[in-house]
Amino acid sequence: MLWRRWSIARRLFVANLIYVVLLTAGLATFMVYDAGSRTYDQTRQRMLAVATALADSPAVVAAAKEPNPSAILEPFAKSVMADAHVDFITMMSPQGVRWTHPDPQEIGKQYVGSLAQAQAGNNYFETTTGTLGPSVRVIVPIHDAEGTLLGMVAAGTTVGNVQVLVASRLPAVAGLAAALLLAGSLAAWALGRYLKRVTFGWGPEEMGQLFTYYESVLHSVREGLVLVDTRGTMVLHNDHAALLLGIKAPSTEQAGQRGQTPAAQPSLDSLGLPDSLRELLESGRTATDEVHLAGDHLLVVSQRPAQTPGSNTPAGTVATLRDHTELTALASSLSSTQTLVEALRSQTHEHANRLHAIISLIELDRPRDALNFATAEHTESIRLGGEFVEVLDEPFLAALLLGKRAQADERGVSLELTAAGTLPPDTLDPRELITLLGNLVDNAIEASASCAEQPTVWVDLLVADGDLTLTVADNGPGLPTTDLDVLGRIGTTDKASVAPGGRGYGMALIRRATAALGGTITGENDGGAVMTAVIPVDALAAHVPSTPPPSTPPPSTGGAS
Repeated sequence: MLWRRWSIARRLFVANLIYVVLLTAGLATFMVYDAGSRTYDQTRQRMLAVATALADSPAVVAAAKEPNPSAILEPFAKSVMADAHVDFITMMSPQGVRWTHPDPQEIGKQYVGSLAQAQAGNNYFETTTGTLGPSVRVIVPIHDAEGTLLGMVAAGTTVGNVQVLVASRLPAVAGLAAALLLAGSLAAWALGRYLKRVTFGWGPEEMGQLFTYYESVLHSVREGLVLVDTRGTMVLHNDHAALLLGIKAPSTEQAGQRGQTPAAQPSLDSLGLPDSLRELLESGRTATDEVHLAGDHLLVVSQRPAQTPGSNTPAGTVATLRDHTELTALASSLSSTQTLVEALRSQTHEHANRLHAIISLIELDRPRDALNFATAEHTESIRLGGEFVEVLDEPFLAALLLGKRAQADERGVSLELTAAGTLPPDTLDPRELITLLGNLVDNAIEASASCAEQPTVWVDLLVADGDLTLTVADNGPGLPTTDLDVLGRIGTTDKASVAPGGRGYGMALIRRATAALGGTITGENDGGAVMTAVIPVDALAAHVPSTPPPSTPPPSTGGAS
């Protein structure tokens, strides 16, 4: 059918126009009927006033007592007819014999019409056909002072003249009806244009089908989807977004109450979102693959403005949330392994050089010097390794730091290590701690190596008051900003690659590892960058993995590989 292809706007316009036409027709009919009814009623009241005035006139009462009333009343009746603008005034005897009539030939003849009511002393209205045609008339009895019926007076006007009066009111009725029709049509047209603009000319079947598709897509995608309006209200989110952001699903009753009511939609402030993520959603700025921590989830967020077709004004923003927690965990594990491998590579390279030196001393027949050289390096390695093992009771961390010292030496960076306090055994999660400390030291080495004249990195591990405090400082150019939310965004880096687990992901891995260990991390500039992570020892114990960390040998003793 043709109307099935119509848009909602056209359907509503046609339906509203038909309604207005029918309403106008009904009102016009009623107004015409009411105008006719009022005209007839006013005519009756006017005829009653004329007839009553004549019946109560002393001259008429006196003439009715004369033997020939017609001679007196006929001229009087014609004068009143002319003055009162009535079509006829008929005065008659109690038996209905006419004394007066507009047509002199009808005088003396019997009145045509009902007389019983007037003869009984009552006023009587009727619309009937007389000698002048159909007329509206009233019959009033004439009484003397004693109440004796002396005659009757009939005053009336023809129906044709009444219709003329009714017709005189029709232009006003027609004008009002036309104004109503025009106003209703304009309202229907304006409403139709508005609906066409907001529904893009789609019909209800198309919109219903589109809603079904969108609803299916919304709840089937594996990414979180969030729509925020310009007032900072979350107008829509899918199930995965609620899972990632910790948004509680409303009860059935609340869901039924909420429906599409804007007042019931939650604001971003009421959802308890992380500050960085809330700021992003509230700002409405364009973002691409920014990393944000939301509870235990590491989210990669992209945001774009939502614009109405044909308009340059944003109606809000749409943000997608991708959970990279598992991917980052794998990247963290890979980073830990790569950190240890790089440390071992540096140590292997350093040990190879030392071994060549020892071999050369032996070939030069200087065995004592070769022995002293090997013993000194061995003693230093044992001292450094033993220092950290004694304090932290964690060989993996000691191996990492000794490897980082060799790596720093390769870059021409002085790595100074200090440690204090005693950490209970089996309270560290090696994977997370290696990721945290390894990335901090890598960033510090790279920063100081590229900018400082005497590049130095300081690493301090302190166990005190139930907390493990890791401090890594360098004398490089410092942090571009101390806002770790900004530093944690993918792309906020001077390095070439932003691949997961590679360059540009370091701060994201650091923050995720810190959060996994239940700690906090801060950054400041003090002659260079200073990063401080504080991790509660109890939190560390709660995060110890059930599987062993990547295998790595104990700290090398420096003499042989």
